[in-house]
Amino acid sequence: MKLFNAIIIVSILTISNGAFAQDTTRVATKDDVAEVKGQVDGINETMLEMKSTVDALKKIKISGYLQAQYQAADSDAVTSFAGGDFPANTHERFSVRRGRLKVNYDNDLTQYVLQIDITQGGVGIKDMYASVKEPWMRAFTFTGGIFDRPFGFEISYSSSNREAPERTRMYQILFPGERELGSKIEFAPESGPLSFLNFKGGLFNGVLNNANENDNNKDFIGRLGVSLPFQEENLAIDGGVSLYSGKVTNLTKYVYSFDNSAPVKKYKVDSTATNTGESFGRAYYGADVQLYYDLPIIGGMSLRSEFITGQQPGTGNLNSFYGNKDVTKDLQKGALYVRKFTGWYINYIQNVGLKNQLVVKYDVWDPNTEANAEDLGAAGSNFEIGDLKYSTLGFGWIYHWDSNVKFVAYYDMVRNEKVNSAATGSLAPYRNDLKDNVFTLRMQYKF
Repeated sequence: MKLFNAIIIVSILTISNGAFAQDTTRVATKDDVAEVKGQVDGINETMLEMKSTVDALKKIKISGYLQAQYQAADSDAVTSFAGGDFPANTHERFSVRRGRLKVNYDNDLTQYVLQIDITQGGVGIKDMYASVKEPWMRAFTFTGGIFDRPFGFEISYSSSNREAPERTRMYQILFPGERELGSKIEFAPESGPLSFLNFKGGLFNGVLNNANENDNNKDFIGRLGVSLPFQEENLAIDGGVSLYSGKVTNLTKYVYSFDNSAPVKKYKVDSTATNTGESFGRAYYGADVQLYYDLPIIGGMSLRSEFITGQQPGTGNLNSFYGNKDVTKDLQKGALYVRKFTGWYINYIQNVGLKNQLVVKYDVWDPNTEANAEDLGAAGSNFEIGDLKYSTLGFGWIYHWDSNVKFVAYYDMVRNEKVNSAATGSLAPYRNDLKDNVFTLRMQYKF
């Protein structure tokens, strides 16, 4: 700034001297000096205003990414967790899977974030929240608005960084949309003896990310995590345990629960009128671990795994309670089904050089651990599609074109359990494995 001022003064004096050149007998007066000083002060004020504006703009960070893709399924109109169901009479499609634009105003101790998603289906809100960090230890942060549910690993792992095109079936069913409306407290020390520890926990509506509350229940979601670096061994291990404790409101008088006392496993129904409007528990217990290791010559690798178990209220055809549309069509179809579930996945990623990655992922979703394949569709049983177990083996290759662009080729091999040969109705097609594998070819641009 001093150098800049000196240049300005010299320039003004030079111009002034040129103006005085016609009168060689004239000398600079106090008025002349005052005029020059006034001009310099004016320039300083302008520079300070510009600096203030630039400092404010530096707090605004704009980022985004676009995922354009082509997909091909084994048959028309398959129900798919590889980017949504295929339309009728269609097994091939082009789509914009995600088109994100994110604005982040970061004022050090406070932050405001707005992220929207723009696809061929329209515009939707993904994130919209504000956070405040305490200034003393800089360890505690309060956040309110719409943001990722603080559970497990896969939710918070950005879709732009994730190696597989989509999250597992387990996560898409238990946490559709990933986000939720609520508030949370985060503990993450930047230094000190507890810097390896982190905690996130809060209260949420328990519906969907931008949906209005529909009852007086609030759900708790939280994760306690650790991060253990072993730098000398080129190794890092992260992990955590998670809890979801909430309730859902029954929209009908029908409640189905598992009955193991009869000769044939089945559901028993309670149709007491007072069941309408009653709350039923929803509880998830999760554990996750991530291992990162730098293999000599080949490159870095990571191994990730998660396991979740608990109780999930759903309906006959859906093992997720979110967005239950069956109730508007048929009260019996919208009845509440209470199931015990488990789900898990293991994911291996191997870097090959600086530009290539190999991805292998296997996940299992069992929405009803109390019934096996032979029970489904057996004579006298009343199980539904929502009780079917699935496993998915996915593998693919990623090529990083440059720092902005990457290409992904990925294949999902989906297997449903084969139900009892006596199965009829909606379960009949599942006497065999459905042809619902999906190939995805994606280009992503990120900035």
